Amino acid sequence: MSEVRAKKALGQHFLTDQSIARSIVDALSPDGVRDVLEVGPGMGVLTQYLLQRPDIDLKMVELDGESVAYLMRHFPGMEGKLLEADYLKLNIRKIFDGPYRVIGNFPYNISSQIFFKILEDKDLAPEVVCMIQKEVADRIAEPPGTKTYGILSVLLQAWYDIEYILSVGPGAFNPPPKVKSAVIRLKRNGRTDLGCDEKLFKQVVKTAFNQRRKTLRNALKPLLAPEADTSDPIFDLRAEKLGVEDFVRLTGIISPQ
Repeated sequence: MSEVRAKKALGQHFLTDQSIARSIVDALSPDGVRDVLEVGPGMGVLTQYLLQRPDIDLKMVELDGESVAYLMRHFPGMEGKLLEADYLKLNIRKIFDGPYRVIGNFPYNISSQIFFKILEDKDLAPEVVCMIQKEVADRIAEPPGTKTYGILSVLLQAWYDIEYILSVGPGAFNPPPKVKSAVIRLKRNGRTDLGCDEKLFKQVVKTAFNQRRKTLRNALKPLLAPEADTSDPIFDLRAEKLGVEDFVRLTGIISPQ
């Protein structure tokens, strides 16, 4: 497993613990859509178990050319399944023409960007199983009212039910990261519409948390018309106190549909 050099610039830490790798793959529901995309397969620690599952059709996207070469050498039949590309810039339509699920040990330095891309495809991505930095996993799964609750918490919880699967120590990787890791599963909830302007909702959430120490009355000034009525008690609160439905209501107050 030492043929691919972990590259700091790509945030690479290769999982070497086989039992954890199997647990991650097992967390992918057996009754979901067949098409599955593995993001950043690296040296194939998840791939080897994913290929054993008869209930899925696997495709992979990997940015690192050295990893691509390794996978092609060690896993027969990779042609057409493995795409050398940047997932963040990828047109998913080139791979799938319908719903697909996502799995992967996400590079920690771009995990938030990966989630924002998944949100763009939320109606096509019913399930995500991933290992990320524990701090980010805690934030995503966190309920309102805490300091770690933030932008990703609200935007992901609006569309997904989030389940914390397991914690993973640094010793499970080569090289060991300086942080703890965690595996989470996201499954699309039943929401099909927010009931407010979705683009504005995202803007309200981001603006509110970017000034999280201020009350919403002050934090949201850039989005409010000069004559806007901010008498509603919700404007006396700070962003971390609001759940998804509160942010929906707030967006509706700012711009009634």
